[in-house]
Amino acid sequence: MSYQNINAKTIDSWVKEGWEWGKPIDHSVYENAQRGNWNVKLTPTRYVPHEWFGDLKNKKVLGLASGGGQQMPVFAALGAICTVLDYSEEQLKSERIVAEREQYDIEIVRGDMTKRLPFADECFDIIFHPVANCYVEEVKPIWRECYRILKPSGILLAGLDNGINFLFAGDDEKEVVNSFPFNPLHNPEQMEQLERNNDGVQFSHTLEEQIGGQLEAGFGLTDLYEDTNGSGRLHQMNIPCFFATRTVKQR
Repeated sequence: MSYQNINAKTIDSWVKEGWEWGKPIDHSVYENAQRGNWNVKLTPTRYVPHEWFGDLKNKKVLGLASGGGQQMPVFAALGAICTVLDYSEEQLKSERIVAEREQYDIEIVRGDMTKRLPFADECFDIIFHPVANCYVEEVKPIWRECYRILKPSGILLAGLDNGINFLFAGDDEKEVVNSFPFNPLHNPEQMEQLERNNDGVQFSHTLEEQIGGQLEAGFGLTDLYEDTNGSGRLHQMNIPCFFATRTVKQR
């Protein structure tokens, strides 16, 4: 079984167990968004600045690895034309639940972002990509595909993992035991750590791969911010483990 299929099944199991990022929004959140009162996250705790989006009405928005019925319903409530791609059946089920309840249209695609994306060139205005590339071994091809399917001056909003969490093996986050890169496909001990905790198959990535990779693909960086885990020792010490970037297709 490929690591991608392992991760899809793992995330399905997390959603069934009540995973925070797999719980669809309730009706009141959707109603509030229709009234202009809304927020979404790319990383664990911080809300994305509204100015990162601009006016969403009639904009074509792709939620890349963004299933779960949390962000896409908000964009639909704001008048966006929405598509979501995810490889977790349970995450996509959450999208269907909210769309049917609130009676809006959304294109729901089960797909793997490590492959060529099943969309035409220059067809989206915005790509919304919460923290997910820690489940992918190679991230640069994803940035190239995002560039391909965005319209000129299209916006890529990405939540990213800076790798610090991968240094630790235990929940206490005290002892550094791993070296970089964290790649369990080439390190059996790292794979054993993940398997013990049902963490799927995860990978660390450098800033060169993540920010540098976006720039290499042709994006221009316009803004960024950092975020913590939201809980645990590193969070209590205010150590950033995530960041979000806003980049724009330049050429």
